[in-house]
Amino acid sequence: MLKPAIDVARQLLALLKDVQRSKEDIKDLQLGLKDVRSEMRDIVLLVHELTHRVQRAEENQQHEHEKLILRLENAWLRHKQGLPPAPDSPPLSDAD
Repeated sequence: MLKPAIDVARQLLALLKDVQRSKEDIKDLQLGLKDVRSEMRDIVLLVHELTHRVQRAEENQQHEHEKLILRLENAWLRHKQGLPPAPDSPPLSDAD
């Protein structure tokens, strides 16, 4: 009769140890999750910054393209009307 009580006590102690280990594991996982969340926030901020930079680069490229078109159109109109090239504009080249 004493043996079943001892077995139950042993099982109870084993379960308590398991619960304690589980609680420690949960705390470790929560800390890990906190680190992952922080890293994800950093990544999101970096992606936003890169997106902004790409948008600005695209806008700058578009403006440069528009300016080149206007310079070409201006040069063409001057040539067509027999006018000399504009003195303040740099010569058109492939480098622009």
